[in-house]
Formats: sequence, C-alpha cells, structure tokens
Amino acid sequence: MAITQQTITKALDWAYEKVVVGGVPGTQDAYELAAEFSKGKGELRDQINSIIRWQNTKSATSGFLTGLGGIVTLPVAIPANLASVLYIQLRMIAAIAIMGGHDVKDDKVRTMAYASLCGNAAKDILKDVGIVIGKKMAEQGLKKLSGEVIKKINQKVGFRLLTKFGSKGVVNLSKAIPLVGGVTGAVMDGVSTNIIGNTARNLFIE
Repeated sequence: MAITQQTITKALDWAYEKVVVGGVPGTQDAYELAAEFSKGKGELRDQINSIIRWQNTKSATSGFLTGLGGIVTLPVAIPANLASVLYIQLRMIAAIAIMGGHDVKDDKVRTMAYASLCGNAAKDILKDVGIVIGKKMAEQGLKKLSGEVIKKINQKVGFRLLTKFGSKGVVNLSKAIPLVGGVTGAVMDGVSTNIIGNTARNLFIE
C-alpha cells in the first residue's frame, strides 16, 4: 500500500480524535496528561518542559505499547505504525495546548497542533499564510485562521509529513503490527521530539 497525502490526512484525523476523546485503550488522553503535568512543580513553562522531557523517555515504552489493542480498530486505509507515531506526538501537543488554555476541539487549535508536528518547518508553513510565530502568536494567529487558511495549512502539513515519513522510512507499510521497534525508533528520536514539543510550546504558550 502506497502512502499518500490522503493517507497522512486520515491518520492525522484518526489520531487527533483519539487524543481528545478517550485515548487509545491503556493510555491517557490529552486531557488526563495535561491534568497530571499541571500538578507539577514550577510555572507553566516548567510544567510544559517536563511533559516534553517525559515524552522523550517514556511515551514509547510500556504505557503506550501495552495499549496497542486500540490500534487494531484502525480504518483499513491507515497503516498502524503511522497512526501510532502521530498519536503519541499529537497527544503531547494537545496536552500542551490544553495547559495553555486552548480548546483542543476547536478546528483552529487542531490545525496548529498538526503544524507543530512539522517542527522547525512550522514557521515557514505558517508564514506562507501570513502568520508569524512570535509574541502572542497563539492568540493573534488563531484569530486569523479562516476556513480557507485552515485548509491551506492542513494541505502544507500533509505534504510536509509525507516527505518526512517517506524520507526517513519511519512508516513500514509491509508490516501491520510488529511496530514496537519502528515506533520506538521514531518516537524516541529525542532531537525530533524536543523540536516538536518546543514548537507546540511556542505556538500555544508563548
């Protein structure tokens, strides 16, 4: 099965729905994750940095991997390991957005969460539609997101992620569920996870 931009879009939507409505069985959803880390020491920025650090070391181990039964219910068109990677990363991003006081069920917030997955490239994607990441970007940027702008951002994100997953070989389409090694390798890339987490923090908090 060839991976396409449409496949990426379906996987994004599936993973995000799971993130904000109950999670994959055996894992916390974004609200539960945000509530847990909101009890941590320090100010909001410190708590968010903690969730990013935790993501680096814990999210691809026992907690998520014991709940992979939920992945079996995937729509046929979505590769399980692609959905798993996106679920893990989007859960962190959505938790950060929730901690920043945003409504993650809002389409505008969802689009910004998808953009966060692009890491450093998010700045260029948003700049192309007239949004500059900077002071109060989250507040001002979200107000600018019309339906047409949301569509453009989502298209750019889909193309970017297609390039990212294709070039890195993260998604092994020939194997449905033996994804412990593949998912762990993708998610435990500390550099990538830090960049995505920091991008989400910059979009939703600063």
